[in-house]
Amino acid sequence: MKLEFPVLCHAWQGLVHVVKTQRHARWHALVSLAVIGLGMGLQVSRLEWLALILAMGLVWCAEIFNTALEIVCDMITKDPHPLIGLAKDVAAGAVLVAAFTAAAMGAVVFVPRLWEMWR
Repeated sequence: MKLEFPVLCHAWQGLVHVVKTQRHARWHALVSLAVIGLGMGLQVSRLEWLALILAMGLVWCAEIFNTALEIVCDMITKDPHPLIGLAKDVAAGAVLVAAFTAAAMGAVVFVPRLWEMWR
């Protein structure tokens, strides 16, 4: 895809890199598509869409920052170092918190609707 603005080109290349190289980003993409499909199918409200979009964006931002930190750490050294390992663990923890938060927000939006459908 050719974009006119160089900054957007670099940002797009970064996003493509994350999706191509990070297994968890591909899971995030799959879950994001499922959330969008479920939201459309269950006709969630505008406010619920805002919550879902915010939750998905939170997870994506955390994953992207985690990947950036891992790249920088790997540039510094490939050898095991306790502080670099800790930094990577902390960044991965941020992704986990974001994912749990998004799952909770999704549950608040979807569980009552699904419960009513199956009752």
